[in-house]
Amino acid sequence: MKSPFSRFLYIGFLLVGLFQVFFTKDYMQAASSFGIGLAFDPFDAEQKWDQRPNWQKAVLIIHLAIVAALFGFGMGLNDK
Repeated sequence: MKSPFSRFLYIGFLLVGLFQVFFTKDYMQAASSFGIGLAFDPFDAEQKWDQRPNWQKAVLIIHLAIVAALFGFGMGLNDK
């Protein structure tokens, strides 16, 4: 998907996730929103992983780590 529309979807899901973290404190939904945002790669999705610049790889890996951390945090808070 090479359209700029995917960037808007990516940013939109990030903003929804941030809203869910800071205002509604719903960490599981935020993890879901951030995870769905990863499906809309903001970079050139047709470019192979080996050929991407290191900063693009770092952004996507950090994004995935945030999803995992939010999921773990949400599971920990709901463990009663």
